[in-house]
Amino acid sequence: MAYETLIVEIEDYVAVVRLNRPDALNALNAKLMSELAVAMSDLDANDKVRCIVLTGSEKAFAAGADIKEMSEKSYVEVFTQDLFTNDTEAMLRVRKPIIAAVSGYALGGGCELAMMCDFIICSDTAKFGQPEINLGVVAGIGGTQRLTRFVGKSKSMDMHLTGRFMDATEAERSGLVSRVVPVKKLMEEAMAAARKIAEKSMLTAMVVKESVNRSYETTLREGLLFERRAFHALFATEDQKEGMSAFVEKRTPQFRDR
Repeated sequence: MAYETLIVEIEDYVAVVRLNRPDALNALNAKLMSELAVAMSDLDANDKVRCIVLTGSEKAFAAGADIKEMSEKSYVEVFTQDLFTNDTEAMLRVRKPIIAAVSGYALGGGCELAMMCDFIICSDTAKFGQPEINLGVVAGIGGTQRLTRFVGKSKSMDMHLTGRFMDATEAERSGLVSRVVPVKKLMEEAMAAARKIAEKSMLTAMVVKESVNRSYETTLREGLLFERRAFHALFATEDQKEGMSAFVEKRTPQFRDR
């Protein structure tokens, strides 16, 4: 499928989805969000894809939602349209691992989009922020909820109430991103991680994603039970037998997603 606001490429079982509105610093308008929902759903169903990398440009991952597009909307419009809900839910339904490769600005909706991914690798030029308060609104795609879970109440309150940006060093120190790399090596690092994931059992990768995400949705006791049952269930797969046999035999496993 041809997209107007995205560039999608697949190589060696890794899909790269690049936000492509350079004149608007990849601001998230309705067209981009709609296309992203379709692209992510299609890639999730594509047997040639085992991991997805979501990225923008060197200057901006995404500088926020498209304010020009939203500025004249009324409460009735955004409420009845349930603005952003359907498109972001499509992103959250993806079962395959998603890596956000962030360089430059990841602000407002851009920061929220990065946080919807399974982990974030960023360049040393990255800047994260939730400056919606400067526009007279609050974050609307999960910013108050996900950022608080990632970095804690105090720092989340600081960012949401003052609108200040967090640089790459602070983002890594706070647990928002998994690693920081030089800007010229961002995609190399993200692709290396994606290829490493693509080598694993896809069944197991999906279970890992479900299990870690469950830790944010339930109590510790229920989460531990979910994890243990998932662990038990994987003993019914061929990949578990292959993985453990390969370890014992000191060879590289050949997973078949069975």
